[in-house]
Amino acid sequence: MEEPIDKDVLTYADLLVAYLNQLKVDYVFGVPGGAIEPLFDALARSERRGGVRAIVARHEAGAAFMADGYARETGRPGVCCATTGPGATNLLTGVASAYADNVPMLVITAQTPLPKFGRRALQDSSCSAIDIVGMFRHCTRYNSLVSHHEQLENKLIAAIMATSRVPAGPSHISIPSDVLRAEAGFLPNVRTELLTQQFSLSDKTALQRLLQELSQAKRVAFFLGDGCKEASEQIMKLAELLNAPFVTGPMGKRWVNETHPLYRGVFGFAGHQSARELLQDNEGKLDLVLAVGAALGELGTSGWDDDLINHKLIHIDSSVEHFTRSPMAKLHVCGYLPVIFQKLIDEISEAKRKWGKDWPAFAAEVSANCNGSFSLLQDPEAATNNSIPLKPQRLFTYLSKALPQGTRLFVDAGNAWSWSVHYYQRPEYQGHYHIAMGLGAMAWAISAAIGSALASKGAQPHVCVTGDGSYLMSAQEITVALQQQLPLVLIVLNDGVLGMVMHGQRLGGAEQTGYQLGRVNYAALANALGVDAISIETPLQLEAVDFAALFRKKGPTLLDVRIDAEEVPPMADRVKGLKGSATPGG
Repeated sequence: MEEPIDKDVLTYADLLVAYLNQLKVDYVFGVPGGAIEPLFDALARSERRGGVRAIVARHEAGAAFMADGYARETGRPGVCCATTGPGATNLLTGVASAYADNVPMLVITAQTPLPKFGRRALQDSSCSAIDIVGMFRHCTRYNSLVSHHEQLENKLIAAIMATSRVPAGPSHISIPSDVLRAEAGFLPNVRTELLTQQFSLSDKTALQRLLQELSQAKRVAFFLGDGCKEASEQIMKLAELLNAPFVTGPMGKRWVNETHPLYRGVFGFAGHQSARELLQDNEGKLDLVLAVGAALGELGTSGWDDDLINHKLIHIDSSVEHFTRSPMAKLHVCGYLPVIFQKLIDEISEAKRKWGKDWPAFAAEVSANCNGSFSLLQDPEAATNNSIPLKPQRLFTYLSKALPQGTRLFVDAGNAWSWSVHYYQRPEYQGHYHIAMGLGAMAWAISAAIGSALASKGAQPHVCVTGDGSYLMSAQEITVALQQQLPLVLIVLNDGVLGMVMHGQRLGGAEQTGYQLGRVNYAALANALGVDAISIETPLQLEAVDFAALFRKKGPTLLDVRIDAEEVPPMADRVKGLKGSATPGG
């Protein structure tokens, strides 16, 4: 049972905070304000007892992104909060991003006191005004207004449970300030560890059909999405048993050893030609393609390319929702992926041992590239080029080797996506590479890296790579890393333009407009905020950076990296999709 609250009256805000403490949540990310003040009061009392505490972001969207990063690092729901009115609306982009990427998050917004609903009170966002609950309806797994203090506990439990169901995502409860202040008189009396457990069912009939298909097939390939994380090691083991080459989507690459001899790179946005050639199957070798944990969205499939989405596909997933994008598949198998793949490993191993069944190797041989990966790089010469200005290919290739094992890399939307997906290749497969491609919000990575760094409590190195466009949107959040003494390294790709916009316009034949940012000295800007910074213009200056020393600091460091704006990122398929000439979407 929680220690007594250090005040005479136990409020419902204290009750809410007690639940967070029992869930072992460390932080609530938010921005204070009048209506949410009772929750901040309760968090202050909790902090004095060594419990969950508030982290004040500089903008509510940053708070939601921080909660996203915290959830990615811990596996527990990230928690963010905002006051009523504009505080709540500012959260929306971060919450929608978590919804699109299935990140568990508890979102708490305040409301004006109940008697003021609909009376044009300051920042009224009740159902009689701008209706913040209505706004959150389409980007949450659970969404409700607490209209009476006796509803709060049941709705809080429902919200917490919804964050971890399949598919995971954010839950939102909106609480009037008078409800937060109301006297509760009791603490949680439920086993909160049961609230975030995952329930899983497996389709045994479909699994038997999958085994039958594998027994009849000779040549199998894998396509791995971001949802394969819990079974990634088993999937790679099964691939070895089947001599099956495998590729990933842009987000799925973080769950595989990118130097594995059977890995052929990324298919989809910023992908590798070796991955495309495997799935194109021009020689008619492939019998089956197993898509695992794959949402089959636009960026992960090159705009739903029929090289992947065809009758050879067997779609294996824990989310039934994903099957709606593979209606032509030969088979759908739904269930808990670790159980499914352990069963497949056991059965295939038995077939090889007992019956001498074999699956011949058939993947075309590819020489190892400069990263030690067996995938074809678009421009291998640029990856090792020492010219000035610094090539972005050279930067990400260097980071692949220079960053210590266990580094959490957060990459912002824009050209940073393209360069990192294609040229940042690591043997680690624990999910330390983070991009948020569901919604694709610029400036996500800055705050998400801060939330993750707080979660790791300095135990793991953290790097954020962001474009200058994203940084200009949210540069102020680096002061949170400074205030919390986080040894975060933030790399700004400084080329003076919105790179994805500029190159997209050029590749697509559009008007050249709206992409210029002008030259900004981001190192000087960081110094003005009290943050250490280094300007980098050459490969030699890049190689002189002592990352190990930066990760030992008690505070962030900004690297202002001047890159060559004229280097064309590997994003031609995306541009075709925007034009509508090759694929749908946009």
